[in-house]
Amino acid sequence: MLEIPEALTIASQINNTIKGRKIVNSIVNYSPHKFAWYHGDPQGYNELLNGSTILNATAYGGLVRIQLDSAVLLIGDGTNLRYHRQGQKAPIKHQLLLELDDNSKVSATIQMYGGIWCFRDDAEFDNIYYKVAREKPSPLSDEFNEAYFNKLVSPEDVKKLSVKAFLATEQRIPGLGNGVLQDILWNAYINPRSKVSTLKDKQVYELYRAIKSVLLEMVEFNGRDTEKDFFGNNGGYKTMMSKNSVNSPCIRCGTIVKKENYYGGSIYYCEKCQPK
Repeated sequence: MLEIPEALTIASQINNTIKGRKIVNSIVNYSPHKFAWYHGDPQGYNELLNGSTILNATAYGGLVRIQLDSAVLLIGDGTNLRYHRQGQKAPIKHQLLLELDDNSKVSATIQMYGGIWCFRDDAEFDNIYYKVAREKPSPLSDEFNEAYFNKLVSPEDVKKLSVKAFLATEQRIPGLGNGVLQDILWNAYINPRSKVSTLKDKQVYELYRAIKSVLLEMVEFNGRDTEKDFFGNNGGYKTMMSKNSVNSPCIRCGTIVKKENYYGGSIYYCEKCQPK
């Protein structure tokens, strides 16, 4: 799933690979998907995409925004965006396929759910998730400082939540989802089920520090090893708490990493390092 590290990685790879290329043909909704989200009628995308030049790509939270000279293409969480060099085969089933002027291709495929939105300009696209992701500071920015984070955890309604619910819901930190929070909490020695109200000041600081440091490391290694980049390669960041480590010893203390279902998704944690 696209979260902050993957969105930033893919945006950078787009800029280094296909920036300046022209879209000569586009195929939209070739393989209809019940949970593929479009802006308006996807059949109208061809008019916006064909003949357009790719100017740049930017990441906002877990979204990748591709600016064209005549439109915007926005890729959301759940959408796999892949680059295929000349001669490489694109997937047979896809929700979007872009053919570029150097005979390379870009495909967008969706398994569970995902957004592929195309529109002329930002004013035309009224989407609260996109709006919030653009307005709120990235955890990797200077604006996201300790004072800002303390304001996020201070409201009474937030204190009633589990730490997982605080981090991964209501777009409090856009792009920080259930995937990246596992290693963040492990680094901060906090259990995902712990209530925000039970955290001591030092734990709140350690959580803030872990958000900044873990996300930075994930970005520096081009995303997590559980996710793929623009070229279909796994990221270089080795996850400590994920599907890759479940039932294996915690590298810090040797306790077996547990997996449980909680709050609409899986959590991975070490009982010794992250006591309830």
